[in-house]
Amino acid sequence: MTGQSADGRCVPLLDVRGLCVTYRSRGRTTQAVSGVDLTIAAGETVAVVGESGSGKSTTAHALLGLLPAGGRITAGTVRFDGEELTALDDRRLREVRGRDIALVPQDPAVSLNPVQRVGDQVAEVLLIHGLAGRKEAAAAATDILELAGMPEPALRARNFPHQLSGGMRQRALIAIALAGRPRLIVADEPTSALDTTVQQRILDHLQKLSRESGTAVLLISHDLAVAAARADRIIVMRGGEVVEAGPAEQVTAEPRHEYTRLLLDAVPGAPNQRRTVARDREAATEGPRPLLVAEDLVMDYPLPRTGGSGGRTLRALDGVGFTVPVGRTVALVGESGSGKSTAARLALRLLRPSAGRIEFDGRDITAAPERELRALRRGAQLIHQNPYAALDPRLSVERIVEEPLRVFRTEGRTARLARVRALLDRVALPAHLHERRPAALSGGQRQRVAIARALALEPRLVVCDEPLSALDVSVQARILALLEELQAELGIAYLFITHDLAVVRQIADEVLVLKDGRIVESGKTERLFTSPQHEHTKALLHAAPQPAVSRPKRPKRPKRPKERL
Repeated sequence: MTGQSADGRCVPLLDVRGLCVTYRSRGRTTQAVSGVDLTIAAGETVAVVGESGSGKSTTAHALLGLLPAGGRITAGTVRFDGEELTALDDRRLREVRGRDIALVPQDPAVSLNPVQRVGDQVAEVLLIHGLAGRKEAAAAATDILELAGMPEPALRARNFPHQLSGGMRQRALIAIALAGRPRLIVADEPTSALDTTVQQRILDHLQKLSRESGTAVLLISHDLAVAAARADRIIVMRGGEVVEAGPAEQVTAEPRHEYTRLLLDAVPGAPNQRRTVARDREAATEGPRPLLVAEDLVMDYPLPRTGGSGGRTLRALDGVGFTVPVGRTVALVGESGSGKSTAARLALRLLRPSAGRIEFDGRDITAAPERELRALRRGAQLIHQNPYAALDPRLSVERIVEEPLRVFRTEGRTARLARVRALLDRVALPAHLHERRPAALSGGQRQRVAIARALALEPRLVVCDEPLSALDVSVQARILALLEELQAELGIAYLFITHDLAVVRQIADEVLVLKDGRIVESGKTERLFTSPQHEHTKALLHAAPQPAVSRPKRPKRPKRPKERL
C-alpha cells in the first residue's frame, strides 16, 4: 500500500522524477527520454501512450533496470515504495523484479525461452522467488495460465512457445508476470496480440487485481481506446518528453496539446476514419472476378503425446471456404486459436491442407509442387504477425526490403535501392533508420519494414496476418491509407487477418467470423457490425474497446490526496 511521509503526506508506490535516458551507439549519443515525471499509487492504473519511438517502452525498461547495452539513466530518480531503484545492486534489483514489480514484455517471440515448455517458464518464477516447491509450482503454473486466459491450460503448459499462436504466447507472458503476485505490473503493450474477448478478460483481471489487492499497473500502449477505457490517468509522450498528463476523462475528452488531438483523430473506427469508397464502387458495378478461392478447407495438426496416448490431432480448420475478389478486402476475425492464421498460410500454400481445394487466379494450387509455387510467391505476399521473427537479423533494413527484388531480378541495383527508399518513406520509416538492423528498431518500426518488403514486388494478393498490432494509431492510419491507395492504384486484393474490429470496419469490404475452426457468420462489413446474427459475433463486438473519442464515463474512484505528475 502507499505509505505516508514524516509530515503526513501521501507517498506514491512508484515516484519517478526527472528521468533521463540516453543510448550510445557507434560513438554517437542519443537522448531517448528527457525529464519524465510520473507517479503511481497502489491500486491505480496509469497509461503511457505515444507513437513508436516516443520513449514509452524505454521509460518502462529504465524503471526496472532492463535497458539494453548502450542505454543508461543519466539523470533523475526512481523510487519504489520509498526505495531508490537506481541505487540498487544487481542482486537486490533481481529480488524486486518478478516479485514486487513484474514486466509483461511487448514481444513474446523474443521473451519466451524457445526450448523450455510454457508451464516450466511460469513455474520458474515461483521457484526463483521461493514461493512454492517444485511439485507445487508445476501444479500452480496450470492455474496461473488459466487465470491469464489460456485455453486448455494443462495441454498448453506442455507446449513449447512455437506451438502456440501469437495471442497464446502473449497470454503465457502475462501468466509469468502474474505468478509472483507483484505489487506493480509494468505492462508493455500487453494486449496488442490478443483478440477482443481475451483482451477484455486480461484487462478485467488486471483491474480486479488493482481493486482487490492494491496492485498498481503501468500500462504502456499505443491503443488509445484501451488506455481511455482502463486507465485512471494518461500520460502522453512524444520525442522522449511528456507533452500532456491528466485524468483519462480530461485527456481524451478535452485534450490540451495538439499532438494528443492528432492521436485521437487517428484512432481506427472513429467516424472520420470509416471507409466508403470501395463499398460505393462495389455497389455501382457487378462485382470483380475472384482472385483467391478456398473451398471446404480442413487442417489437422498432430498433438503432443500425453499419458501414453498417441495419434491425437487438433482440427484447426473444419470445412472453411471463402473468396477474395480482385481489388477487394476480405477480413477474417475471431479469437486466438480460431484458425485465422492457419487459413492465411493455407491461402499462400505455405501449408498443404488435409482436405479441400485452393484456387489462385483460376489455377488449382492445392497440390502444386514447390517449383510452380515460386511463381505464386511473386503474385501473393504475406505480412507476418511477428516482424522480429520474420526479418533476417543479419541484414540492414534496406537489404531486407531489397531482398525480394534481388531474388526475382526485377531491375538494376541503383533502381532497386531507389524503389526501396521510396517504399520505406511510404510506410513512414525515417531515413536515418535505413541502415539499422531489426534488433535496433522498435516493434512498430520492424512491422513497417515487414509491410514495405511485402509490397516491394507489387503483388496481386497480400495476406495480412495481424499487420498493425504493433503500430501506434497515427502510423496505423498512415498504413491503412497506404493499403487503400495501393488497392485503388494497382487493384491489390487483401486477405486481412486481425483481432482489431475497429481496423476491420475501416478497411474491409466483407467479414468472415471464425470460431473453433469454423465460419459462424459472414457478410458485408456494415451489415455485420450493425446487425450481427451469431452470438459469437455479438460477443466480439461487445468486447471491442470503443474509440477514445467516444469514451464512456468510468466509475468514480475514491478521492485521494493530490500528487504532482
